[in-house]
Amino acid sequence: MDLSLKTESFTQDRRDWLGSAHGTDAPVSVTLDVTTFTKATHYPDGYIKSGIPLGKITAGGKYGPYNDAATDGRQTLVGFLFTAQDVDARRVTSTSAVGSMLIHCFIREAKLPIAVDAAGKADVAGRIIFV
Repeated sequence: MDLSLKTESFTQDRRDWLGSAHGTDAPVSVTLDVTTFTKATHYPDGYIKSGIPLGKITAGGKYGPYNDAATDGRQTLVGFLFTAQDVDARRVTSTSAVGSMLIHCFIREAKLPIAVDAAGKADVAGRIIFV
């Protein structure tokens, strides 16, 4: 039995990138491929930030960060990570994490943790509105 003192910190999930509550009542469950995310960019504090644009990886069906230059399926934007996901803050090594994704919503573009290019906006036109 380990009775040593352990410290755990928590972060407040910032969702100021949401333009309204529209669509937040129906997020889609997704499995993230953690190996496709870059620590310094996507989870410098151990958490993949909410608001990260996501693309679906063709082989295997997991999701990774949208990247128009990718060739594995992530070149098509499909939605945005709704809640931050702990991927290494607790020092648990895993290549997958379960999260939720918004596929229909209003986005405050200036508040996104990562910018979305014109091609990504075209991918979700009609489902996601950038304000």
